[in-house]
Amino acid sequence: MRIGLLGTGPWAQAAYAPALSKHGDLRFTGVWGRRPDAAAALAERYGTRAYDDVDALLDEVDAVAVALPPSVQADLAVRAARAGCHLLLDKPLALSAADARAVVDATDRAGVASVVFFTTRFQAEPRAWIAEQAATAGWFTARAEWLGAVFTSDSPFAASPWRRAKGALWDVGPHALSVLLPVLGDVRGVTAAAHGPGDTVHLVLDHVTDASSSVTLSLTAPPAAAGVAVELRGEAGVTLLPGSSEGAVPALARAADALLTAARTRRPHSCDVAFGLRVTEILAAAEDRLTTDAGSGRSVGM
Repeated sequence: MRIGLLGTGPWAQAAYAPALSKHGDLRFTGVWGRRPDAAAALAERYGTRAYDDVDALLDEVDAVAVALPPSVQADLAVRAARAGCHLLLDKPLALSAADARAVVDATDRAGVASVVFFTTRFQAEPRAWIAEQAATAGWFTARAEWLGAVFTSDSPFAASPWRRAKGALWDVGPHALSVLLPVLGDVRGVTAAAHGPGDTVHLVLDHVTDASSSVTLSLTAPPAAAGVAVELRGEAGVTLLPGSSEGAVPALARAADALLTAARTRRPHSCDVAFGLRVTEILAAAEDRLTTDAGSGRSVGM
């Protein structure tokens, strides 16, 4: 499969370009970016071609991987689907339900395959744990904490304008939801939402299985306090999400495998754009709840 990369930023450099160039079943055909000089440098580094015209790249590939801000990604994903390209996208799919739905509609009409790269869903140990817990009945509640230090460290993502504007809810919230939804089921409602220090947010979610979950998200945690934890409690007892022994590149290679399989079999992957849309809808509902609760001056208790 010929695949092109849209994007040249830190995530494209650290994850997407290495994963695409090393994949044995992909031909890394070219790079397009909003900064032509950055596209040229990245293409030279990986022995591929830089494209000045995104449509020229879309015409010469079977699929595209997108490592761009979500507002840019959504429009380009629609454009790529209309050009007949399969889609390897990043989270969040978009920053509004309407934009995410436009991507879903475009992929449906074009009949192209799609995978949204929720990192944890494609890491070996967490992926196996999620599958095991999804097959286990009787979960009562869950606690998920995704605490990053993007804005309190020298992270290359600290300068990201969309992360500055949208914060942890939209950046790491998709990761938490990607773990909780396959285990506890869809979210029936965001029953409570509150702001914490910096961009920290606290959510309480009601799931269709009658389980509930609490979620804490931040990009402004002190570096010593940063980390990820997911705990499930239910009839089977207590279990914790295992850490991963691998970085993003092997996980992204598995996401590419999933895209190849979906394109070949025409069977949608569980992390396709429809799932990405649902995650976007829940994040939008949480954002609305945060605004409503803050505007009412109401505090959220236990």
